[in-house]
Amino acid sequence: MVHPTTTAERDARLINARHEDVNPNDIAVGVVIGRTSESFDFFVYAIASVIVFPKLFFPFVDPLMGTLYSFAIFALGFIARPIGTMIFTVVDRIYGKGVKLTIALFGLGTSTVAVAFIPGYETIGVASIWALTLFRIGQGLFLAGTWDGLASLLALNAPEKRGGWYAMVPQLGAPIGLLVASALFAFFVGNLGAEDFYDWGWRYPFYVAFAINVVALFARLRIVSTPEYTHLFETRELQPSPVFDTLRSQGAAIILGGFAPLASFALFHMVTVFPLSYVFLYTDEGPARFLIIEGVGAVFGIASVVLSGYLADRLGRRTLLAGSAVAIAAFSGFAPQLLDAGPAGETVFMITGFILLGLSFGQSSGALASHFQKGYRYTASALTSDLAWLFGAGFAPLAGLLLAANFGLIAAGGYLLSGAVVTLLALYFSRWEK
Repeated sequence: MVHPTTTAERDARLINARHEDVNPNDIAVGVVIGRTSESFDFFVYAIASVIVFPKLFFPFVDPLMGTLYSFAIFALGFIARPIGTMIFTVVDRIYGKGVKLTIALFGLGTSTVAVAFIPGYETIGVASIWALTLFRIGQGLFLAGTWDGLASLLALNAPEKRGGWYAMVPQLGAPIGLLVASALFAFFVGNLGAEDFYDWGWRYPFYVAFAINVVALFARLRIVSTPEYTHLFETRELQPSPVFDTLRSQGAAIILGGFAPLASFALFHMVTVFPLSYVFLYTDEGPARFLIIEGVGAVFGIASVVLSGYLADRLGRRTLLAGSAVAIAAFSGFAPQLLDAGPAGETVFMITGFILLGLSFGQSSGALASHFQKGYRYTASALTSDLAWLFGAGFAPLAGLLLAANFGLIAAGGYLLSGAVVTLLALYFSRWEK
């Protein structure tokens, strides 16, 4: 089937005409840029969910309830992702990856930047909440469409005995995206008065998100339009298959793949969004300083993701994931209480949490591409990613804050513990190679 091409894809093909086959390092650059742009969009929204949306869209309730409402809408983006995968798999099969990526990335950027133009509740009432909900669902739907198979392509082209190293590369995008988003918000909330920040300052990072998506689109089309990628697509190494056919054939593996990294994905938002909400609500500390601490934690997270690649190639990916889950279980028993121990305790919590996150998250998707049947690998990997984010991360801020508010920080640690237990059970029942 000959797929129509977008103008951006044709431009990318012209650039590629000057190069030979794309090697794994070229693919890695495209993967990191793509994942960073996606993560930046979601973290900009996540940070605003804590320090902006409760005040702007839910002024009729107390700050705690407003934050819980905000987190409930936050979770809708993850619920929408599997639906988006169903929709964009059809687009991919009919029109090709170039068209799909163009629609998805422009849609993701538009959904994100549109949030910046929503008037507050005091201006248009409940319509502001409905608009926020609509654009959050849009983020989830379009993010699913940005699945391009580049992570799978990278894994398939990794040098022998370097699978763990190349598996960690796509995971670098999340802490990098968080670092940029935290720095932007820390700058505006720390340098603007409250009136200016809530009037216009919080909106600026959402504008930046759209520009980053445009850059990411071209970088990813640069890879997708290469002969190497096209060859893998045509030989069904990365062929989009119908969702229901994929579920019938690979359902058990998809479920195990979705639950196996649960400890990592639960920890993901328990060291990013949840602690920001707790500190913002229950301490006298301003958000700017904690966002800086979060940015420092993200730097440790980047280093730890890189370390995970080194360790996975020497210890085995499955061993590293299991060991990380045990460490996260231990972390859940004492670490959340550090958020009540002042800036020093918060810093220890964030750095320790990000180190554990990097080790586990760095390998959380590395085994997917090689454990699905070839004809279903592309779509099965996308569905597994959607389910992992939904089960592990989607409700983490809401559950963590709800538990902490009613039963104390130790109860929030129980959420992490449950994720670690599920990960160990999923690894036990899986057939992943060591």
